[in-house]
Amino acid sequence: MSKVLRVPKLDLQAVLAQQNPQIDLRLDGYEASTRNFLIAVSNYTQRAVAEIQNRKDAYALEKKRLAEKTQNIEAETNQCKLKEIELIKAAELDKEQEEKKESEASVAAFRRQLSAIKEKCASLDVEIEQHRVVASNLLRERKREQSILNTHAARAHPELAACEAALKCTVEGLGNDKILVRFTHVDPADVQREFSLVIDASARMYKVPTTTPFLPTLPILLDELNDSRDIYAFIRHVRSAFRELVVSGR
Repeated sequence: MSKVLRVPKLDLQAVLAQQNPQIDLRLDGYEASTRNFLIAVSNYTQRAVAEIQNRKDAYALEKKRLAEKTQNIEAETNQCKLKEIELIKAAELDKEQEEKKESEASVAAFRRQLSAIKEKCASLDVEIEQHRVVASNLLRERKREQSILNTHAARAHPELAACEAALKCTVEGLGNDKILVRFTHVDPADVQREFSLVIDASARMYKVPTTTPFLPTLPILLDELNDSRDIYAFIRHVRSAFRELVVSGR
C-alpha cells in the first residue's frame, strides 16, 4: 500500500521567530509524485486492458476454430455411421467397427482439448477480475491520499498567506522545476512595486532565465548560489540587490 505523505504541523510562531523565516511546503515533490503515480496507473491500466482484450480475442478465435472442427468431426462421424451400415450390409463389419473406434477416439481427443481451453478461459476471467480489483484499490487509495493532502493544504493556507504578507515575498511553481519569486516593499517610494525572478532548478547548476527589473549583479549572485547550494540565502541576497538597485537610482 502507498505510504501516505504526512505534513508536519506548522508552528507559525516558531517560524516567524527565526532570523530568516522559511516554510517548505514540499510542493515540487508532491507534484512530481502525483504525476509519476498517475502515469504509472494509466500505463498499468492500459497494459492490463490491452492484455485482457488480446486474450479475449485469442480465446474467441480458438473457440470458433474448435467449434468448426467439432462440427466437421461430428459430420465425419455421421458419415462413418452411415458407412458402417453399408459395411455391415457388405459383410465388412469388422473393418467398419475399427474405423468407428478411431473416429470416436479422435472426437474424444478434441473434446478433451475443448474442455482444457474452457478451463483456461475461466482462469483468465479470474485473472482479469483480479486486475480490475487491484486497479480499483490503487485508485481508491490515491483518492484518499489526495483528500488528506488537500485537507492539510487547506489548513496551512491561512498560515502561508500570513507568512507571505509578513515577509513581503511570494513563491510560486512554474511548470517543471521552475519557481517564480516575487518581492514587494522593496522600493520605499512605491511599496507595491513588484520585483521578481524565475529560478530554474531543472539541472544541477541553477539558472535564472529572467528578472524584473534587470539585475546587473545577478551573475555574481548566481555563481555564489551554485557554489553554496543555499537557495534561501540567494533569495535574500537578490532582494538586497534589488533594494540597492532602487537606492542607486538605476
